[in-house]
Amino acid sequence: MPRKPRIFYPGAFYHVILRGNAGQNIFFANQDQKYFFWLLKEGQERFKHHIHAFCLMANHVHLAIQIGDIPLSRVIQNLSQRYTSWINRRQKRTGHVFQGRYKAIVIDADTYLLELVRYIHLNPVRAGIAKRAEDYPWTSMRAYLGKERLPWLNTDWVLAQFSNRKSKARKRFREFIHKAIDEGRREEFHKGTIEGRILGDDAFAEEVLALKGEKAGPRVTIDEILVRVCDQYGIHPQDVIAAGKQHGPSEARAMMSCLVREAPHLSLTELSRRLNREISSLSKASRRLVDKSKFNAQLASKMTQLRTDLVK
Repeated sequence: MPRKPRIFYPGAFYHVILRGNAGQNIFFANQDQKYFFWLLKEGQERFKHHIHAFCLMANHVHLAIQIGDIPLSRVIQNLSQRYTSWINRRQKRTGHVFQGRYKAIVIDADTYLLELVRYIHLNPVRAGIAKRAEDYPWTSMRAYLGKERLPWLNTDWVLAQFSNRKSKARKRFREFIHKAIDEGRREEFHKGTIEGRILGDDAFAEEVLALKGEKAGPRVTIDEILVRVCDQYGIHPQDVIAAGKQHGPSEARAMMSCLVREAPHLSLTELSRRLNREISSLSKASRRLVDKSKFNAQLASKMTQLRTDLVK
């Protein structure tokens, strides 16, 4: 299932995630975060977009951003290339700092922006490196509370949802953040709800895709994958779910894992519950099957046929 092109239209809101190459750190000293702040400021002034929230973690960055007429790709390219040059000079190294393809999900701001801003600010709390969101210095939380001045950060839209008076809005905003302090990872902010590119309901997705001349593709379910794979292997679904290491069911589970990993709205966590298997074992099995398919034409053909059947 090939990756679909990014969605761009003027005024779009995005949740952007930039990760360190191979999971490595991207910040090594306070000076690095401060330079990243400067790049965010300079980029905002140059490209005229709005940054509603940010969080700089050791090996990744979250941004809630609304673009103007300049595509997001130019904004992120400018940011990542200039920061990479900075780090390579300071660390006396060469090569990539960021993972090749950044994550960008178009969000329905009316429904999700407030919760996304909260989710971004609570990232250090979920990671166990801060007790409260405002204790971590490298997010926009302190600016929202009026404890730090970042003129390039747009806090007006979010705070206006709580009150027209700044002091009351900040108090209510802080309470809103703290209400979700025990909230865990939310997959929809990482994978979207539609095609891995959009976070919103079907009506929002249709509206967004219509702007691009596209239509929403079918949203295959895990049970549909289970049935298709079992039909291909000529076995009963219960054989795949049952304990055992027979070749047929074992390869079918690996095939399911491959297909689920390729579907942006599905996860191996869901599959592991459905099959009552460990996520790690499903992940390893899928990687082995992909490697095997490179030298096994029959297996590769079977994989291609299943992909084709599932998008019909």
